[in-house]
Amino acid sequence: MLKKPKVILINAGDTQKIYQSLNQQFTAIEPPSLAALFATYLRNNACEVQIIDAPAENLSPAMVADRIVEDAMPTLIVLVVYGFQPSASTQNMSAAGEIAKAIKNLSHDYHIMMTGTHPAALPLQTMQEEDIDFVCDREGPQTILRTVLALTNKNPCFRDIKSLWYRLDEEIIGNEAEQLLDDLDTAMPHGAWDLLPMECYRAHNWHCFEHIEQRQPYVSLHTSLGCPYKCSFCCINAPFGQSSYRMWSPEVVIKDIDNLVRNYGIKNIKFVDEMFVLNKRHVLGICDLLINRGYNLNIWAYARVDTIKDEFLDKLKKAGFRWLALGIESGSKHVRDGVEKGRFNSQEILQRVKKIKEAGINVIGNYIFGLPDDNYESMQETLDLAIEANCEFANFYSAMAYPGSKLYTQAKLRNWPLPNSWIGYSQHSYECTPLPTEYLTAAEVLNFRDKAFKSYFSNDRYLHFIQTKFGEKVKEHVKNMCALDLPRRLLVKEMVT
Repeated sequence: MLKKPKVILINAGDTQKIYQSLNQQFTAIEPPSLAALFATYLRNNACEVQIIDAPAENLSPAMVADRIVEDAMPTLIVLVVYGFQPSASTQNMSAAGEIAKAIKNLSHDYHIMMTGTHPAALPLQTMQEEDIDFVCDREGPQTILRTVLALTNKNPCFRDIKSLWYRLDEEIIGNEAEQLLDDLDTAMPHGAWDLLPMECYRAHNWHCFEHIEQRQPYVSLHTSLGCPYKCSFCCINAPFGQSSYRMWSPEVVIKDIDNLVRNYGIKNIKFVDEMFVLNKRHVLGICDLLINRGYNLNIWAYARVDTIKDEFLDKLKKAGFRWLALGIESGSKHVRDGVEKGRFNSQEILQRVKKIKEAGINVIGNYIFGLPDDNYESMQETLDLAIEANCEFANFYSAMAYPGSKLYTQAKLRNWPLPNSWIGYSQHSYECTPLPTEYLTAAEVLNFRDKAFKSYFSNDRYLHFIQTKFGEKVKEHVKNMCALDLPRRLLVKEMVT
């Protein structure tokens, strides 16, 4: 009997560098849902698969390398460089590069591939800069499998493997693009949860405001891939090559949830879809099946102000959706128009937030400071809108030109300053370096963002609201979070100057 080819999938990341002190108790520890899906695809195609989750197990690059050499030589090692919010792949590249280097330092016989949003956006640069053999410039599973099969041959040939970048002598070759998987239900119907350290994962703090001491067990899973929208600051469609939206059937999704509830005791679930609340048949189909199951779940998912329909709300609540995350982005319609997200005004945003709250679902508002048309006045409009909306939680981001986004292309064409390291794309890191605007420096944008965070979470109206709704313990938890100061290189530099 022929031995199965072996693939090791590695989830790279350094939560201490990415989140600084927030990582101790406030941030989530998330399972690598795409790596888990890829593992199922590879298993279904007669491969042996192992997943190493470096951040969940707190493994340094050297420890990851040591774990790999403990076993027989794998056919292929794949660094799956995705993030746990739609644009967070790039911040994991520093850790991914260090892991690749540590493995190659042990032996250059290891074959290493990188796949994910960032490598798909910058395949040539990734091949040039990283100590790796291959890059996949689309979503991954088919290219990984065909590369593995090629490597089982004595003289492997890579020229016909679509979406593969590789070296031929001294030349870097990029093959034509692979088609996207068109039958997700069959190709990868669920994550390979048995390959992950499920006991290590922890929900976001706000996700469990209704039971703050019960953040484990936790899982994040996909019910769809891609997004049909084209927001200029977003890079999530880089691995798909275009705006797209593919769904698993509700029946396949519920079967996966059945397994997670019954065999792993899961209650806290994140639907990691770039946009879950979109397709009526998909949303209500999943809701109906969840309602029939009667599970006591705590689910959160992404939505848009213009995709939340009144007819969805009752079923979402009954199905266990306790939180919806809204991409509000800016309080200025002019600024929203500039990033192709201007279909609604501030009053419509406030009305939609109110409707969701009245349905008994918590809201997390996502806001961005430093979009291209922003100045101090428009950023203050955004903060004022956030305070008026008074969502149960809020994320405040600085605008970043993520590789794969239209904003990145614009920044390169106009020679706008970008972070000098990949970790500089992390919103909460010491190295965080946002885009400047026409009116503001990067340091001014970051300083406003950090002060806005403090202003929102120390606001008396917000704290009273949180205490009344979730209790004194959650209020104190929020105050402890707000008391943390994140050191920032840009702001220290400004103070010195």
